[in-house]
Amino acid sequence: SIHNILIYALICFSQVYFIKEHNIVAPYKIERVSKLHRASCLDKLGDQTAMITAILQSRLARTSFDKNRFQSVSEKLHMECKAEMVTPLVTNPGHVCITDTNLYFQPLNGHPKPVVQITLQDVRRIYKRRHGLMPLGLEVFCTEDDLCSDIYLKFYEPQDRDDLYFYIATYLEHHVAERTAESYTLQWQRGHLSNYQYLLHLNNLADRSCNDLSQYPVFPWVIDDYCSAELDLSNPGTFRDLSRPVGALNKERLERLLTRYQEMPEPKFMYGSHYSSPGYVLFYLVRIAPEYMLCLQNGRFDNADRMFNSIAETWKNCLDGATDFKELIPEFYGDDVSFLVNSLKLDLGKRQGGQMVDDVELPPWARSPEDFLQKSKDALESNYVSEHLHEWIDLIFGYKQKGSDAIGAHNVFHPLTYEGGVDLNSIEDPDEKVAMLTQILEFGQTPKQLFVTPHPRRITPKFKNFSQTCSHNAPLADSPGEESFEDLTEESKSLAWNNITKLQLHEQYKIHKEAVTGIAVSCNGSSVFTTSQGMFFLTNVEPFVFQALSSCLLLPGDATVISSSWDNNVYFYSIAFARRQDTLMGHDDAVSKICWHDNRLYSASWDSTVKVWSGVPAEMTCTRRQRFDMLAELEHDVSVNTISLNAASTLLVSGTKEGTVNIWDLTTATILHQIPCHSGTVCDTAFSPDSRHVLSTGEDGCLNVIDVQTGMLISSLTSDEPQRCFIWDGNSVLSGSQSGELLVWDLLGGKISERIQGHTGAVTCIWMNEQCSSIITGGEDRQIMFWKLQY
Repeated sequence: SIHNILIYALICFSQVYFIKEHNIVAPYKIERVSKLHRASCLDKLGDQTAMITAILQSRLARTSFDKNRFQSVSEKLHMECKAEMVTPLVTNPGHVCITDTNLYFQPLNGHPKPVVQITLQDVRRIYKRRHGLMPLGLEVFCTEDDLCSDIYLKFYEPQDRDDLYFYIATYLEHHVAERTAESYTLQWQRGHLSNYQYLLHLNNLADRSCNDLSQYPVFPWVIDDYCSAELDLSNPGTFRDLSRPVGALNKERLERLLTRYQEMPEPKFMYGSHYSSPGYVLFYLVRIAPEYMLCLQNGRFDNADRMFNSIAETWKNCLDGATDFKELIPEFYGDDVSFLVNSLKLDLGKRQGGQMVDDVELPPWARSPEDFLQKSKDALESNYVSEHLHEWIDLIFGYKQKGSDAIGAHNVFHPLTYEGGVDLNSIEDPDEKVAMLTQILEFGQTPKQLFVTPHPRRITPKFKNFSQTCSHNAPLADSPGEESFEDLTEESKSLAWNNITKLQLHEQYKIHKEAVTGIAVSCNGSSVFTTSQGMFFLTNVEPFVFQALSSCLLLPGDATVISSSWDNNVYFYSIAFARRQDTLMGHDDAVSKICWHDNRLYSASWDSTVKVWSGVPAEMTCTRRQRFDMLAELEHDVSVNTISLNAASTLLVSGTKEGTVNIWDLTTATILHQIPCHSGTVCDTAFSPDSRHVLSTGEDGCLNVIDVQTGMLISSLTSDEPQRCFIWDGNSVLSGSQSGELLVWDLLGGKISERIQGHTGAVTCIWMNEQCSSIITGGEDRQIMFWKLQY
């Protein structure tokens, strides 16, 4: 019948491949039979691909998701579309369906099971992916730190991918839909992510996935010594130079490559092969994924002498080989040793010396595969690697990945390995298009670029070795170290910030006629000094009335209070005599903020300057006037709204009315960084206690964390209203908002932890005592509120 003829036309073929015959992994057996499939008879590869695609789409159009597969009859369907489930080297077509409680995928062929189901409540992370250089992928994780996802889907239309992503993202209670690499950088810098965890996050954000062998996660070689009997992680010579790509580690080989590069016509490249490709990944994983290597190599294992035989041999070939520049995969820093052991008893061939390929030969310092992995993890989390890992990140994910910086770093690969290296849609010849895509997928892809400026260094105290003290999923334990912020704070401060959400209002007073603008407190806490837009108040003293005071501070010794004014002046008051004793007429416009340290006054003004003054003694009398000497003038392009000093007063940060944050080196009076990171006025700025970061808030509602060394914006959180002032410990923030609320922010978690109702108008200033146990706030409602922490 016609029906039988059609069936015959679809299944006729000329060869049969026997794969895993008798359930034994071995090279494929091929037997020839009568005819080729009709699509295979076509002359052009592009035509074959087009016909197979047409057959597939026709089948998908005639079928739909089986609603009987729903977990509950009460589930509400949200959307359904066609997609493919991506696994290494294979994509499986079928139907995606999402309801109010579950995500489903039903493959056409019922493999690996009739329906894959994921409960939305279990989803922890989702990532948009590029697949085949197109924005079509979506990967879903139900765990926080696992290497492999629960499902990887490839859609036929970007809009379907984006719609499904949006639905899942809005479902997740605490999910940050577009979490950036920079948001993880702050966690990593402060030791809340291990080097391993941070590299996993960067790989995920750069579209690297264990389900895509062409974009498998890439990890660095970090050890250079595979010959010694003992591994000395305290010796810098033990480690690879992380500032250079693998191809530039051997100077003699690099010179030969550079000579070829200089003689090469455009487009030039230094390395013809990549540091990560399906072949390299399967080179490492052949003992646990032999099926994939057989699939990739037409049913055969590689030559026995080219197999992954020895750690030391592999490293030596990466250093000396003419075309071998590969890096590692995350399994080298995991817990599963199976990729090093031939537990399946595979026949991987015999080497020229006569020995059979079996388990991977380990370096002398490794007593067992387990010991090798443990010491590799120790090396990855060592002080040396922590201090230099940012240099490798610059090469792989950062600013040295492309352009002139890549050339200077000897980090130039074939143009087709880079995102945007070729526009596949512009290629009209289907054969050329398929060939180009095949080359891109099989010969390596450079990760998506995550950073365009130098990556910040990690804060590297003398912390305990990560892999020895905890698992890769646990936070870094506190440990002694001169530069560790946790060690710079007393136990009471840490306890206070841990309980900052338990803030309770103790007292409140309304003593001003206008908005409160500044708070200062004596060392013993017995006197409180506040400024407002219409009054300056001294406890137990008659108030002085001026126009629009902007801030105040108390000089050491508790004898003198200074206030800045919108009338362009800075005023000095004697507490003992309750009178003004001096005036500094130093600016041409309103003075917006003042700071003091070590007999130096720092004044910011709307006249677009910050000035540094000396000559004011620590103690003053009402009969002695002082001459002020200006030491430096820091010029800005626009009005300066706020300033702050670091703990040592070697750095100053200023915020302008046009949203720019500037970091200055006070020892040379030069600007280090100028970061346009707010869309409106910068309301407040402050250094972290360890001077590694700057936090700024603005009228745009953003809280921005900036790395002081590089000037990189490494975290940005947004609220729905301006945050006018804040205090912070480097990890958590207590901010005063426009509505009068006090907000507690978890910077590392990227969320608001608590909202505390405070003032009836904007919170304009905030003060915390040295023990972090008492807090005072002032607001536009003219109130001064005293808060206590409840333990």
